Amino acid sequence: MTRPVPPPHNLIERAIERAVFNSRWFAAPIFAGLSAGLLVLLVKFCQGLVLLVSHMFSATGPNVIVEVLGLIDLSLLAGLLMIVMFAGFENFVSGLDTEGISDKPSWMGTVSFGDMKLKLMASIVAISAIRLLEYFMNLADVTDRELAWGVGLHITFVVSGLLLAVMDRLTAKQP
Repeated sequence: MTRPVPPPHNLIERAIERAVFNSRWFAAPIFAGLSAGLLVLLVKFCQGLVLLVSHMFSATGPNVIVEVLGLIDLSLLAGLLMIVMFAGFENFVSGLDTEGISDKPSWMGTVSFGDMKLKLMASIVAISAIRLLEYFMNLADVTDRELAWGVGLHITFVVSGLLLAVMDRLTAKQP
């Protein structure tokens, strides 16, 4: 028995659908390229660590705190970058084959797009808070305008994060 030949418009429709679906792979190099950003963060972290260690006996307490906060800032940014790389790739391109990998992070494969947005916002708020703390540790070197902008941006990030969480919660309750 021969198969019926689908009408031409179905063939065109299927070809377009397949092209659109396969275009997700255009994002793969972007997510892979983010690993270069991770490398840059590693270099900057190492530079900051070398600077901190080289001045450990001559630096004042507040200077040490500011330098350590800078390292924490970089570590938060690195974690954020990994979440975006892994979760973004899994959510938008393809699942990662981590079968047999014993040290796979427990959150891999469980972070949805909504979770990723909230983690991203929480990281931005934390980074902003660290930047603001650095301002307060160096009040003598910070202008009132810089401080006002820092506080204003931080409040904006906090409010945006709260609104994003509320919207995510409200949409999760919808059928």
